[in-house]
Amino acid sequence: MKQDRPFPAVTVTKKAEASLRSGHPWVYAAEITACEGDCPSGGIVDVFSQKGAWLGAGFFSAESKIGVRILSDNANERFGPAFFERRVKYALDYRRAVMGGDFACCRLIFGEADGLPGLTVDRFSNLLSAQVLSRGTDGVKDVIYSALLAQLEAMGERIDGIYERNESPIRALEGLEQYKGWYPGAPHPESAVTEICENGVRYAVDVENGQKTGFFLDQKYNRLAVARLAPGRRVLDCFTHTGSFALNCALAGAEHVTAVDVSESAVALARQNAALNGLEGRMDFVAADVFDLLPRLAAEHADYGLVILDPPAFTKSRRTVAGAERGYHEINYRAMRLLPRGGYLATCSCSHFMPPALFEKMLRSAARDANVSLKQVEARQQAPDHPILWNVPETEYLKFYIFQVV
Repeated sequence: MKQDRPFPAVTVTKKAEASLRSGHPWVYAAEITACEGDCPSGGIVDVFSQKGAWLGAGFFSAESKIGVRILSDNANERFGPAFFERRVKYALDYRRAVMGGDFACCRLIFGEADGLPGLTVDRFSNLLSAQVLSRGTDGVKDVIYSALLAQLEAMGERIDGIYERNESPIRALEGLEQYKGWYPGAPHPESAVTEICENGVRYAVDVENGQKTGFFLDQKYNRLAVARLAPGRRVLDCFTHTGSFALNCALAGAEHVTAVDVSESAVALARQNAALNGLEGRMDFVAADVFDLLPRLAAEHADYGLVILDPPAFTKSRRTVAGAERGYHEINYRAMRLLPRGGYLATCSCSHFMPPALFEKMLRSAARDANVSLKQVEARQQAPDHPILWNVPETEYLKFYIFQVV
C-alpha cells in the first residue's frame, strides 16, 4: 500500500500500533523505527505498522517528543483546505449545540479533542485568542483562521480580530518561534482588551496580557455550582486570579466575599472586575500567600461558611506529582480546619498529571488529618466547550469537588 500513498511513510513499533488502534492520536518519536522519503517537520506522513498495515496519517515533527500527531484514519483523505474547513465547522457546530447562549464566550477549538492538534482558540466576545503548539498546525493556521472568521461571520457573529498567544516555551520544542501579537492576516482593533459577560458577571479581558489566552473559561459552570451555596454565607476565595469565583458568589447573594491571590496585579484586576459589577461594597481583596494565610485565619477563628480552592497547576509533569500532592494536601487540610461543621469546601486541580484517583486519595488523607468527614455535594469536570475524548486521556484534566464538612 505504501507505493499507492502520496505522503512519506514512517514505520512504528507494536506499542505505537496498539495505541493508534485504540484511538490515541500520538506517535512518540522513540516509537518511530523507520522513515521512507523526505519527512519535513510540519508535513504530512503516513504511519504504518511493522507488518505494513496503514494506521493513519498526520503531522510529522523531527524536533518534538511527539513524532506524529494523527489527523485522520481515512485513507481517502488528502488534507487540503476543505479538510481543515470541515474540522472548524464540526468544532463550531458542537459549541453552538452544547453552549447555547454562552457561545459568545467559550473555547471554540480544543486541540486534539477537535481534531486540530496543538491548537487552542478561545472566543471573548468580539475577539479570538489563539495559541498554536504544533508545527504542523502552525503551517495550516492561515486556512484554519480564515475558516473560523468566514464561518462565524456566516453565523452572524462579529469578530474584530485574532490575537496570537504564541509565547509558550513548548513552541521551541517544535522548532517554532515564540511571540505574541495580532494575527496579520486579518483586521484587528487598536485595543486587546474587551468585555465579556459570563454567568451574568462582567469581566474586562486582556487577551494580550491575561493568563494563558486571557481568561479561564473551563470553570464556567463550576462557578455557578459554587455560587448556589453562597447566599447568606461568608466566602473565602483562594487563588482568585480575576475574581471569577468570588464575583459569582457575591452576585448570588453572599453575605461577604474575601478574594485572595499572591499576585498584586491579580488582586487589582479582581478589584476592577468587582467595581465593573457594582459589587465592591460586598467584597474585600487580599494579596497574600494562601499557604501562609489559611493557618493564620484558622488561628484567628475567622468566620467563613464557604471556602474555594482553585490553585494553579501544582504539577506539569509526572516527575513533580509527589510534591504537588503535598501542596494540595496542605491547602485542603488547612481549609477543612478553618471551616466549621456544616461549612462547604469547593476544591479542584487543573493538572492532567494529578489523576482523579490520586486527588481523591489526597482529599481523604487531608480530611482524616483534619479530623472531619466530607459529604460530597458534587463531583464535576471542565465545561463542555473543553470536551474530553475518552481515548485521549490528556484531554481530561480538571477535577472539581464540592463538599460539606461534617
